[in-house]
Amino acid sequence: METLSTTCVIAGGGPAGMMLGYLLARAGVDVTVLEKHEDFLRDFRGDTVHPSTLQIMHEVGLLEKFLKLPYTKIHTGNLQFDDRNFVIGDFGLLPTLCKFIALMPQWDFLDFLAGEAKQYPNFHLLMETEAKDLLAQGERIAGVLATGPRGHMQIRAGLTVAADGRNSTLRDKSGLKLVDLGAPFDVLWLRLPVEKTDPVDLVGRVKGGQLFVMIFRTDYWQCAYLIPKGGFDAIKAEGLSKFRARLKSIAGFAAGRVDAAVSDFDQVKLLTVTVNRLAQWARPGLLCIGDAAHAMSPIGGVGINLAVQDAVATANILGPVLQRGVPKSADLKKVQARREFPTRVIQAFQVGAQNLMLAPTLKSTKTPKPPLFVKALNAWPWARQFPARFIGMGVRPEHVRLQKR
Repeated sequence: METLSTTCVIAGGGPAGMMLGYLLARAGVDVTVLEKHEDFLRDFRGDTVHPSTLQIMHEVGLLEKFLKLPYTKIHTGNLQFDDRNFVIGDFGLLPTLCKFIALMPQWDFLDFLAGEAKQYPNFHLLMETEAKDLLAQGERIAGVLATGPRGHMQIRAGLTVAADGRNSTLRDKSGLKLVDLGAPFDVLWLRLPVEKTDPVDLVGRVKGGQLFVMIFRTDYWQCAYLIPKGGFDAIKAEGLSKFRARLKSIAGFAAGRVDAAVSDFDQVKLLTVTVNRLAQWARPGLLCIGDAAHAMSPIGGVGINLAVQDAVATANILGPVLQRGVPKSADLKKVQARREFPTRVIQAFQVGAQNLMLAPTLKSTKTPKPPLFVKALNAWPWARQFPARFIGMGVRPEHVRLQKR
């Protein structure tokens, strides 16, 4: 079995893993990132890059180059009850350099970070390499067992980071306790064509017991159709024509494009929504971050950016330790102490929204009345900065403190 050694091994080349790998390599730490796929091309992944993440790109000197990649901007968040439109968030009011959400395919975001990280000789990205188990030395985790193009390998490291997503293998192997907060809905992702007269923004529609979100992506609409938990099989059993009829009743100006765009259920992708978090994010030698530590609801599209915030906090706290040696358990616990509060606040908001608004709406056949706070935001435009700040910047936004070497 091949044996490699590194200062920090990161399982998962998603937003958390790639950002952490880049920041540590930039600071002179030897780091190895494992990505189980041969590339980053996955459809219907979260593609929202929030103002907080754009601010981080500015802090490391990459924003100008980053924004040369293809992307579209979301300036406001809109919610429609029947055909009445309400603006519920205005990112133009934020105290950030970029006053918008950038919609960019996640593979472009990850390719960009990987390309920048590869400029450092101490950064190692192993594609088609999957962490399968933890390598223990007594009570301490000392690396991972992995499989890759060259077969089985063990990678020894002073710190192992599980950033391998909501179905994290390393988290499952760690014995750390996962707390399930529940989610009463799932999401069906699909695409609808764009026409020249379409609005260019984020549109959420609530009508007749249905919830539909349309995200402008330049040459198509990325659409999310919310369904009751586990309801996709029942929808498929009813047949494609009935599903199309549902879509046409909720798609508004895009209703006439449904039949041509959705010709088969294979064009509809299921996202099984889970909301959970670890009671403890670490054990000696191992730290979980991002979705491996806390799976988020798609409400607000904050998952990517919370993962990036975790990565920045981890680099700030553990980077200086890794430059000197091996972090202790007390060092790892500082990451959870820093990031658990924002996670809990955002998850509490998501669980409240899904239980008080989404679940009752999906069980009904009537359009609910706009909540009072939605009406207030429509009446007082200055107040739209507060939901925009909560979604766009998050709770306790992080800033890069780990210096480049």
